[in-house]
Amino acid sequence: MKRRIHVGVVLVYLLVSYFCSCSAFYLPGLAPVSFCEEDKGGEDCQTVIQLFVNRLDSVESVLPYEYDVFDFCKDAQEKRPSENLGQVLFGERIESSPYKVNFNQNVKCQAVCSKTYKKGNKEDATKLDFLKMGMQLNYQHHWIIDNMPVTWCYDVEDGQKYCNPGFPIGCLVTVDGRAKDACVINSEFNKKNTFYVFNHVDIKITYHRGPKEGWTGARLVAATLEPKSIKQADEKKPVCEGGSPMEVPGKFDNDVSIVYTYSVTFEENHSIKWASRWDYILVSMPHTNIQWFSIMNSLVIVLFLSGMVAMIMLRTLHKDIARYNQVDQADLIKIPPTKEKPTVFYEDAQEESGWKQVHGDVFRPPRKGMLLSVFLGQGTQIFIMTFITLFLACLGFLSPANRGALMTCAVVLWVLLGTPAGYVSARLYKTFGGEKWKTNVLLTALLCPGIVFADFFLMNLILWVEGSSAAMPFGTLVAILALWFGISVPLTFVGAYFGFKKSAIEQPVRTNQIPRQIPEQSFFTKPIPGIVMGGILPFGCIFIQLFFILNSIWSHQMYYMFGFLFLVFIILLITCSEATILLCYFHLCAEDYHWWWRSFLTSGFTAVYLFVYAVHYFFSKLQIVGAASTILYFGYTMIMVLIFFLFTGTIGFFACFWFVNKIYSVVKVD
Repeated sequence: MKRRIHVGVVLVYLLVSYFCSCSAFYLPGLAPVSFCEEDKGGEDCQTVIQLFVNRLDSVESVLPYEYDVFDFCKDAQEKRPSENLGQVLFGERIESSPYKVNFNQNVKCQAVCSKTYKKGNKEDATKLDFLKMGMQLNYQHHWIIDNMPVTWCYDVEDGQKYCNPGFPIGCLVTVDGRAKDACVINSEFNKKNTFYVFNHVDIKITYHRGPKEGWTGARLVAATLEPKSIKQADEKKPVCEGGSPMEVPGKFDNDVSIVYTYSVTFEENHSIKWASRWDYILVSMPHTNIQWFSIMNSLVIVLFLSGMVAMIMLRTLHKDIARYNQVDQADLIKIPPTKEKPTVFYEDAQEESGWKQVHGDVFRPPRKGMLLSVFLGQGTQIFIMTFITLFLACLGFLSPANRGALMTCAVVLWVLLGTPAGYVSARLYKTFGGEKWKTNVLLTALLCPGIVFADFFLMNLILWVEGSSAAMPFGTLVAILALWFGISVPLTFVGAYFGFKKSAIEQPVRTNQIPRQIPEQSFFTKPIPGIVMGGILPFGCIFIQLFFILNSIWSHQMYYMFGFLFLVFIILLITCSEATILLCYFHLCAEDYHWWWRSFLTSGFTAVYLFVYAVHYFFSKLQIVGAASTILYFGYTMIMVLIFFLFTGTIGFFACFWFVNKIYSVVKVD
């Protein structure tokens, strides 16, 4: 046994070491773009570098907004690249910018446009108020060059450099003199109740040239910028060195004129490879420099505990089965009853463990079997979707470089996996003895997706009212409904047809006509305490990774640790299964045969812990303000909780279903 444990420990260390040592390799299938000087342009390389702008977001608000809403400079020939479904769902709105960049041509203090806000003009006052709101809530720009974020890199504690994939609109010094984070970078930002607009950017583009043979032009490997606030006296002759900052007073008493300018410099660097050009961004993300050694230890502890649980279960069950089979054989030679001992030996043995005594009731169909079969069908669909999505992400196809690919892949897979959902739901419902197959198939296709869509639609209404870029366009909403009713629902009907056509799952023992009375249960074998305890260990496996996932969603940080996430997914799968089997065994030993729903809810209760953690994360980690943002946070969290509930509950049910069938098929029953 020690050898097996040591081999398992070594295997875990090797797996995690592999995932940690792998650098952020680039997405397979994305070809690099070559750039060259204007006089050397051709089909093989481009001379103009397109700078795109994305939607603006904030850690203090769930509402993202399009670039144009803040009244920034617009491109005269605005172009929008095609967006996939995942980008639309995440509220990305990419469009071309007025900042013109030619390869290897430095630009010094070039004016883009000027915006003037006149006192007394209501329209100008509304625009300026919205701009100040963006600075107050610390909204961030997100610019893109060659499919790579333009980062703002600055020094943080311990001499480390942090590269933010966004930079703020500006900053605010409040009435009491407190400054927002962005205002700390300049000591001149010191006037109370004053906004400072970052109206100038120094852009630095790093490139490297390839070998002389077989590779023309150059490839971009980094794009950084430094935002500045500079007040311009003359738009035609801007000065971008020194000068006073661009102030916007809290009260709109005078006309305000903002001149937007930029500078561009190019730098050649051969040490950065094109395939690893995202590394400097991903490595410097906040909270990702965690101690991998502690994570590996936690993984080893979880696997060790799971191994111990499995070992105890196997040893105990082996003894039970051997004793029962031995007693059944000895039952042919019964000892005559006497006054001192009126019973036979095997009855005493059966009193030690009662799981065999309920063999005539353990496969009795559960109450509300229709709902349970529907949940299991949807849970199977989510489980397969999650597994394939994480596997593709591990291969690099869903890296941050491929924007929106993760969500697009998940939605498409969910739509195409309606067949296994219908099959599992119909087969189990038939096993439960159900006959309302039409109701079963309709609920499988519509119930859980309908709840998710209703929640999502309400959140989308709030986004529409608030004018957020995350509000899904009507055409996309119709397209999603078409995918649901045009593909997913018919595939669910196909799966249900084959599920009902198959015979019901044959049980290893017969079910008695009269239900057995369940004896009085102790506190720990009652349903609610067992269900509450069942979700603790699975949640302990995921809460560290859950922190990074919530950061990527609500704090707008890039998530790229898919290798580790896949490993945690496997551990969650094992832990949910073993925790459910263990508690199911204890309940059967206590002669409580109602295991169908309990096995689903035991591991599914992990979703309740997820919700509690999300509430804790909201109040302790986030700075979200406003009723709309709060409603959106908890609305989207409820969708996550429902999906996770179906996912984990399905894992626990099928693990327990296999376990119960296995133990009752091994023992001999009269």
